[in-house]
Amino acid sequence: MPEIKNSYETVFILSTKLGEDGIAAAVTKFKELIAANGTVDSVDEWGKRRLAYPINKEEEGYYTLVNFTSSPEFTAELDRIYNITDGVLRSLVVKKVKEAPSKPKTEEKKEA
Repeated sequence: MPEIKNSYETVFILSTKLGEDGIAAAVTKFKELIAANGTVDSVDEWGKRRLAYPINKEEEGYYTLVNFTSSPEFTAELDRIYNITDGVLRSLVVKKVKEAPSKPKTEEKKEA
């Protein structure tokens, strides 16, 4: 039976208290973890941003977006690792849904 692979997108926010070296190490750790269990399609580091509301009395966080392809079982493990890693303020893993091709709209002709 072929292994099922899906496309996913994950965003995680790291504490700025980790410092530049700590943030770089954490981002590298997650990229390598995802690459070991699937394929990394793209990584977009948004950088330091102001949070919409304080999380653990912190006003800023370091945002990173990773698009990847992996098996569905890995996403639960990735979420578990986010939850036990110090410095991760928030994380989200979302399955990308491929949209069906849209049907062309037929223009109704109005008679004059």
